[in-house]
Amino acid sequence: MTKELVINMTSHETRVALLESGHIAELYIERRRERGIVGNIYKGKVIRVLPGMQAAFVDIGLEKAAFLYVADVLAEMEAVEQFVEGRSQHAEPEDGHEDEQPPLPPIEDLLQEGQELLVQVAKEPIGTKGARITSHISLPGRHLVYMPTVDHIGISRRIEDEEEKDRLRGLVEEIRPAGTGFIVRTAAEGKSSEELRSDMEFLVGLWEDIDKRREHHGAPCLIHSDLDLTSKVLRDTLTEDVNRIVVDNREEHDKIVRFLATFMPNLRYAIDFYEGDEPIFDAFGLEVEISRALGRKVWLKSGGYIIIEQTEALIAIDVNTGRFVGKHNLEDTILKTNLEAVREIAFQLRLRNLGGLVIIDFIDMEREAHREKVHAALEEVLRQDKAKTNILKISELGLVEMTRKRVRESIGRTLCEPCPYCEGKGYIKSRITTAYEIFRELQREIRQLPGYRVTLLCHPDIADLLSDEEHEGIEEIERRFQKQIAIHSRPNFHLEQYEILVG
Repeated sequence: MTKELVINMTSHETRVALLESGHIAELYIERRRERGIVGNIYKGKVIRVLPGMQAAFVDIGLEKAAFLYVADVLAEMEAVEQFVEGRSQHAEPEDGHEDEQPPLPPIEDLLQEGQELLVQVAKEPIGTKGARITSHISLPGRHLVYMPTVDHIGISRRIEDEEEKDRLRGLVEEIRPAGTGFIVRTAAEGKSSEELRSDMEFLVGLWEDIDKRREHHGAPCLIHSDLDLTSKVLRDTLTEDVNRIVVDNREEHDKIVRFLATFMPNLRYAIDFYEGDEPIFDAFGLEVEISRALGRKVWLKSGGYIIIEQTEALIAIDVNTGRFVGKHNLEDTILKTNLEAVREIAFQLRLRNLGGLVIIDFIDMEREAHREKVHAALEEVLRQDKAKTNILKISELGLVEMTRKRVRESIGRTLCEPCPYCEGKGYIKSRITTAYEIFRELQREIRQLPGYRVTLLCHPDIADLLSDEEHEGIEEIERRFQKQIAIHSRPNFHLEQYEILVG
């Protein structure tokens, strides 16, 4: 599989696309006015402690207060330290391991209102929620993630060779500062002691600088900003199987060359400066793919399709046979459609960066063997996803419940905003419903209005409906209440908006 990084940079926006076999697999977007804050380190002030939620709100200088859960509060307690062993918000999602969670102390024993503490953003503000923060700082490098507050060594789960795991653990144990923690990243596989030491020295020096800055600044205050988007993607995504990097900005091109020479000197990549007249994303056919990633319906090659709905609570995905009728029997047709949908669902989750709770409604399968085959296929394709996933068995109704780790906003919510007309509902009242609502409102209000003449102001489509197909309803009200109703259209009215006036 050939992989490429295509980078489009302007004065207001940076977009980085990871291509696999010529098709976009992951998309990262950073806008100058909306730059992401995951990885940033702040000196914050506790503004409210919530014992009932085992959490606290912390002012870090953003519009919304950040949310700090008890497990993310740094304390010199063995239980808390055990809880966070192996955790790194900014390592690759598969890095580290999970332990059984011990009991945690009450939040009110750890934090008080007005208290200042150093925290790091683990999740962007999403929707109406503020940023999720942690006081367990983690500083990612190319090969290692430094955790100055945790005494632990973790190894990426993607490194499968046990001898290599032992070698890397021994190297890190030998050279790490006492009492500190490190996660060995996938990129460290096969690396020498000198390469790991260089990464470690840089990260330890960075932490010392952060610690000094904390002492000289009051809360709330930004202490350390994570890398810009391009550098972050290069650090976290770039591997030996990426064949080429193409960028359309000369300054960014030169910066990438310097970055790779400094942090990845042993790797050799083709770094091309794109000079074509056509915009770079158009030249690679990416704009069309991005537009398709914003749609609800995704067609499958067989003629079936999936529907993706993103709600506040969960992501709902529905699988349908569509135009696909199959060649043998119904069960085989359903199985083939579900298996094809599995690959597309995994692709769309990754491309759209959908996370949280995901419910997949596969087409009902009567045979248990078919359900197991679809479930195994879903597990297999999701192993390629760097974001952590957890999948439950397919129910008899054909439903799969799964979770996918969410750190940043989805592509849909990054590129789109709620429709101002329907207020994000995705639908409005029909013209007939609005017309009949007007009839009921007229009957309630008209007897209380003085005079003989009543004026109704409404949207032009509703005015046409009331004057034509539904004129009998208006005439009936006029006869009943002995009033004359004059209908006037207002082009600037919402379709559901209307006003009843005297005269």
